[in-house]
Amino acid sequence: MKQLLQMMLLAALLNACGSNKNYLERSDEKKALFDAVKKLNKNGTDEQASIAVPILYSSILKTRQAKIKSYESGKDINRWDNIIGEYNDLQEAYNSIINSNAAFKLITPVNFSTQLLEAKQFAAADYYEVAEVYLTKNGRDNAKNAYNNFKKADRYIPGYKEVLSKMNQAYENAIIDVVINPVQDDRYFFNSGWGNSGYDYSNEYFQRTLVRDLAYNNSSNNTYAARFYSDWEARRENVEPAWTIDLGLRNINLPQPSTYNNKKERSAQVQNGTDTSGKPKYKTVYATLNITRMSFTAHADMDVLIKDLETPKTISNTSFREDYRWQAEKATYTGDSRALSSADWEIINNNNFYQPSRDDILNELYKKIYPQVLNHIKYTVNW
Repeated sequence: MKQLLQMMLLAALLNACGSNKNYLERSDEKKALFDAVKKLNKNGTDEQASIAVPILYSSILKTRQAKIKSYESGKDINRWDNIIGEYNDLQEAYNSIINSNAAFKLITPVNFSTQLLEAKQFAAADYYEVAEVYLTKNGRDNAKNAYNNFKKADRYIPGYKEVLSKMNQAYENAIIDVVINPVQDDRYFFNSGWGNSGYDYSNEYFQRTLVRDLAYNNSSNNTYAARFYSDWEARRENVEPAWTIDLGLRNINLPQPSTYNNKKERSAQVQNGTDTSGKPKYKTVYATLNITRMSFTAHADMDVLIKDLETPKTISNTSFREDYRWQAEKATYTGDSRALSSADWEIINNNNFYQPSRDDILNELYKKIYPQVLNHIKYTVNW
């Protein structure tokens, strides 16, 4: 027992020493510093943390200042993001130590709040200047660049100059009118007897619903910088679209079900009275299960072609294919019902055995395809 306790104490000691030594062995110096300071907050005399804090802070100070000097020599405007990131790290290290009595006794940290503020002011000025140049140029990409640079200026100095009104102006410049054309169906509906009913249903499910859903999402979060119209809405409002979206329904296959008949023999032991001593007697009963299984797999392809009419160029050309699989079973039996299992009775009593209509099948296919088309358009239009 004594030997066991000694081994447990030794293991705990080695584990503690290994954990403390890790402060100076970790690749993330900032996190190691924060962990060492936390340790001192709990135990102000912890030896390993006391040794680690001055070393780690000195290394962070030297490394971050060297990086800042290197970034400042560059000309890329994104250097400000790196410079401010380094100053943020330095200031976080300062705050960690200044707010710890134990750590502050070991080292006097440098306050970089003034340098951080100055860097943000310079960054806001540069991003604002670059944004204004983009704002004078035509085209959606230039408007997007203007918006993003104004946004960075506002992030570093909220409300810098007229940044909010400039962002609105850039957003307005980026707005495009997008027309979603009717679904082209390869004459499937007319050739298969659906006629206008199938054609109208396709457009209701895709064209009109897409216009409605995209307009709603855009009004909710302003992410698309686009206005969406059906073709007839664009004509009614005399809109000249910048982009068009063509939808093509192809390879529609709504097959008749395949039928498969199968017979399965069932048997079971059932009690058939008792013998003279009162023990139960059994006999074997038999039944035949006649199973009818019907199934089919329907499928359809939806092509989505997004074109820029002003360039002109194809922005995106993709296709989505979906399958809808249906299967159902029913059964009858002959013979002794006592030979049947509970699973057999589930098939016999199946009240959901019905063949989906063409409308049902088409609806199931569209339910799978529509979200993919909607999300693809969102992703493509999102600026």
